[in-house]
Amino acid sequence: MRQAAFLVGICIFAGSVQAYPIDGYPHTGIRRLDYCTAARAGETSGCQLPPGATLSVDDVKPRLLESTAPFDFPSDPEYGRQIRDMLGEDSARYGIALLDLTDRDNPAYAEHNADIRENVGSVGKMLVGLAFFQTLADIYPTNVEARHELLKNTWITADEFVISDHHKALFWDVDTREREYRQIRVGDRGSLYDWLDWMLSASNNSAASTIEKQLILLKHFGADYPVDAEREAEFFKTHDATELGRIFLDTMNGAVIRNGLDPELIRQGSFFTRTGKQRVAGTTSYGNPREFVHLLYLMEQGQLVDQYSSTELKRLLYMTQRRIRYASHPALNSYAVYFKSGSLYSCKPEPDFVCKQYQGNKRNQLASLAIVEGPMDSLDYHYLVVVSSNVLYKNSAVEHQTLALRVHRMIEARHAARIEAEKAAQTGAPVASGIGDAPLDDGTSMPLYERLEDATPDGSRPDSD
Repeated sequence: MRQAAFLVGICIFAGSVQAYPIDGYPHTGIRRLDYCTAARAGETSGCQLPPGATLSVDDVKPRLLESTAPFDFPSDPEYGRQIRDMLGEDSARYGIALLDLTDRDNPAYAEHNADIRENVGSVGKMLVGLAFFQTLADIYPTNVEARHELLKNTWITADEFVISDHHKALFWDVDTREREYRQIRVGDRGSLYDWLDWMLSASNNSAASTIEKQLILLKHFGADYPVDAEREAEFFKTHDATELGRIFLDTMNGAVIRNGLDPELIRQGSFFTRTGKQRVAGTTSYGNPREFVHLLYLMEQGQLVDQYSSTELKRLLYMTQRRIRYASHPALNSYAVYFKSGSLYSCKPEPDFVCKQYQGNKRNQLASLAIVEGPMDSLDYHYLVVVSSNVLYKNSAVEHQTLALRVHRMIEARHAARIEAEKAAQTGAPVASGIGDAPLDDGTSMPLYERLEDATPDGSRPDSD
């Protein structure tokens, strides 16, 4: 195989979720997928999936490949009003962008405070993935097979760039069939696909910094990547933090610009671990709801880099493990959810106030990025949504979960009657009356889960970087 070689004040969270269709092991070599396949077959425990997480790899692909329409949609006033109403007294602390593609011929876009620009935490890992796939495409513009072979067969050994991260990742030995769930350590090995999966599924910061390091090497060495340990060491010895930071930021921002996106609105400007930040100079990171929906729209068109890259990035976002935050409401169980989330909260001294996860009294930011499509038997509904919030004191994980239900019910109310009428016309069955007239669900008709594992799904402490 090819080789390459403060809880005081502020806490950053990236919940542990898992992605990529579970039958994708032969395609990618991602070992977690082999584990999940074994668990589903009864060979080992774990990997209990909702119906919406069981799509085959062949079924997870961009859904707007025939569309060349630009991201230039007028805002739907009724959707906008309903979104503002469902947010209530906290509306000023939310930014939301929603693109409803359920009626393919009549897409509906709505937004609320969608021009805000905030730190979106681990949602920025999506931009790291974009930059990596863009750089691969620049090196092998017409050779998708070379790109795929490199992702699958280039193995990386963890070094000091993984220090430090409290998030855990799943390690599965395909030969011994033994499983570990732990933090990434110096010396751990995985293919580039494994590292991308750990970054975008488990949202592991050590994995993200490893991919960011490999991005610098890929950009510098081009078609010679991966290089041997001696050339890699010499490169980092002869380039200081400022020089490395320039390569990193030029590559990150360049990918955003190349795809028609605005680096003044979405930017991942630094590494995700303490050592990464020390070794590579960075800058601020931020995101914007509207521009992230734009990114998702390009991915659904197969235009985020190209069709191959769009497909693989979408598969890497496909949730195939326990769902959290926005994606965790039971109303979405029968829906495929493609998801990334990031949290940043901080607390200040206050009488009778206890600082809790996701419930900061100084800062309580949570960002959720999702594509929702389903239910599994029809895939009738399809929408893209990005939420950025900073609601103090409240459990933002539960607030996003409740919002997911309300957005979903709003979209159902708009389309249910039309969808049923179309199906009835095909089968000759009678149409029930009033399907689309149900009042907006206030979130109390289904269980809301304010669970400890929603705050720390892997049982670990929050990040300290």
